[in-house]
Amino acid sequence: MELHNLKPAQGATKKRKRIARGQGSGHGGTATKGHKGAKSRSGDKLKRNFEGGQMPLQMRLPKVGFKSLNKIHYVPLNLEQIQAIHEKFGTDALTLEFLKEKGYLSRTDKVKVLARGELTAKVSVSVHKISATAREAIEKAGGTVHLV
Repeated sequence: MELHNLKPAQGATKKRKRIARGQGSGHGGTATKGHKGAKSRSGDKLKRNFEGGQMPLQMRLPKVGFKSLNKIHYVPLNLEQIQAIHEKFGTDALTLEFLKEKGYLSRTDKVKVLARGELTAKVSVSVHKISATAREAIEKAGGTVHLV
């Protein structure tokens, strides 16, 4: 065996299909594109989601809402919850670290105190935001508010 005698195995190679090179090639006439229709014409390039004239899927589906990337989401903390936390743990200082430690908040949560419920305990609260009525209720009970 020598390099100039090497041949590919029987059936391993095929002749290239020469399209649109006359009737004698077997692929002349319509050049394997069939008869008529958009795909047989020159310049054929259908749009990305074209469905043959049917209303495309992305146009059939409802388009509702969006997610605002700049919106800040606050976890609500009501006065009644502050009262319950004070009674359960006997703490006078309610800080973000304390709330995270006890499992009321996750690592990235921001807190806003709202005025639902009653507060009788004298509690010092350190949060991101607070409503005016909640601030008034905390100060009326003898507590203080510190914004982070």
